[in-house]
Amino acid sequence: MKARNIQHTSFANEVQMGPMRVKQPLPATNIRQMSPFILLHHAGPTYYNPDTSKPRLSPHPHRGFEPVTFLFQGKIHHKDSLGNEGFLNAGDVQWMTSGKGIIHSEGPSAEFMQEGGNFELIQLWVNLPRVHKMTEPKYQHLTKETMPVIKEDGLELQLVAGNYKGQTGAASTFSPILAMMVHFDAGAKTFFELPDSYNALVYVLDGEIKTNETTVEKLNMVTFDHEGEGIDFEAVSKGKLLLLAGEPIQEPLSTYGPFVMNYPAELKQAIEDYELGLMGVLED
Repeated sequence: MKARNIQHTSFANEVQMGPMRVKQPLPATNIRQMSPFILLHHAGPTYYNPDTSKPRLSPHPHRGFEPVTFLFQGKIHHKDSLGNEGFLNAGDVQWMTSGKGIIHSEGPSAEFMQEGGNFELIQLWVNLPRVHKMTEPKYQHLTKETMPVIKEDGLELQLVAGNYKGQTGAASTFSPILAMMVHFDAGAKTFFELPDSYNALVYVLDGEIKTNETTVEKLNMVTFDHEGEGIDFEAVSKGKLLLLAGEPIQEPLSTYGPFVMNYPAELKQAIEDYELGLMGVLED
């Protein structure tokens, strides 16, 4: 099978996100989005001693997209204006649909603060098609146990969303998406088959890989063209990555802070609605 070629490479430079410093490979100077994926933040890995202060994002609003948290290490506590409260462990995923508006907060759980340990997560922003931007908000807490795991030689593929090798991910999505948390040993090889129309990217959290004879080091994100049937993969060293692919949303994109809409006037309306309390209330 013909492998897709790398289209862009983006290093995850650090940016300030509330009380935290996070690595951001998307958006970057050479790539604004890889529709339907519009932002990727990588927090950690960081070791916290027990009983020390740990950063938490205070209540803040979202509208028009889906914030998704992939927890690789640690434990987090989520609260939102719908009344949802989730406690996530390593390997769990939080898939939240902001829709017409939601307020949430998240950070290391009280249990993790007492225990200490390693903390690492990715937050991904997934765009919503215009027809669904003002849908009712919802929250999906996907535990590791509810997600199919596909094991190959030296590879463990945790299927979060979409269909792959006869398995179906646990997440419900508004557009066709494939999302996998992948752990790999040195020397592992595979070929990720993808639908021709899907945009695709790989972000390497740790380790080093090769794809189509090109080396990709950790903290780099690569996007791919459509000239092939999938992504060729070889692990140079042990590590982990996030593989994302999806049907692009061919619509205008207008963003401001925590709001993702189609046109500037809709952003202005989002700000007004938030200030009027129409997205709900959440106490810190």
